[in-house]
Amino acid sequence: GVGRSTYDKASIHYYVQSHIQMNEYRDRIILPAATKKFERHISTCVKVLDMTGLKISQLGQLKLLTVISNIDDLNYPEKTDTYYIVNAPYIFSACWKVVRPLLQERTRKKVQVLSGCGKDELLKIMDYDSLPHFCRKGSGSGSSKHFKTSMSTGDDNCFSLDHGFHQELYNYINHQAEAMESRAMITHKSFHVAFPEPDPDDQKIAQTIESEFQKLSYQNGVADKLDDLMINEDKEKK
Repeated sequence: GVGRSTYDKASIHYYVQSHIQMNEYRDRIILPAATKKFERHISTCVKVLDMTGLKISQLGQLKLLTVISNIDDLNYPEKTDTYYIVNAPYIFSACWKVVRPLLQERTRKKVQVLSGCGKDELLKIMDYDSLPHFCRKGSGSGSSKHFKTSMSTGDDNCFSLDHGFHQELYNYINHQAEAMESRAMITHKSFHVAFPEPDPDDQKIAQTIESEFQKLSYQNGVADKLDDLMINEDKEKK
C-alpha cells in the first residue's frame, strides 16, 4: 500500500522497525512454513506494491525509502524475486525518475511496472486466491473505488489490521518481546575465569571460556545453547 502510506504519522524509526519485523517474520515463520507445506525449499518471495492514491508530495519521504532499500540490500539480499508495481497513477513516472537512481542496480532490475491492476500478468505466476484484493478489480487510478469498498470487506483486505497475516505477525512480535523482557530481568553476577597457561593449540583457553559460559547459562536458567559457537582451531591465528 505504498500510495496510501501516511509517512507523516510516525517517525522514520518506527517505519523502519516495522519493515524489519515483517522481513524477520517472513524469514523465520512464513518461508519455513511454506517449505514444509510444499515439500521443497522456498527462500524468496514476490512483492506487489499498490500505488493507488500516490501523491507528488510523498517525494518528501525519500529518506525513508532510501533507508529501507539499503536495509534490504545489505541484510536481506536476494530475498525478493520481483517487485511488481500496480495501479500506478500518471505521476508515478515522475516519482520513479527520482527514486530509481537511489536503488541498487540489482534492485532496479527486479522492478516491473504492470498495466492497471496487473491482474492478467500476476495470474501467470500465482492463483487467483493469492492475488491481493487491490489487484482483483479495477485498474490504474480508477481502482480507488474498489479500494474504498474492500476496506470494509474484512479478511479479504490485506491492509486491514484484522487480516490473518497482521494478527499472526502481531502475536509473534508480542511473544518475542515477552521472551526478551523475561531475559532482561535476570541478574548477571560477575564471575572470574581462571585462564590456564597458553598451549600451542590454544585448546585449553577455548575450553575454559566455553565451560564458564555454560556454567553462567545454567545458573541463570537460560536455555540458550552454544551450538553456533565456532572455535577457530587455526594454529596460525591467535
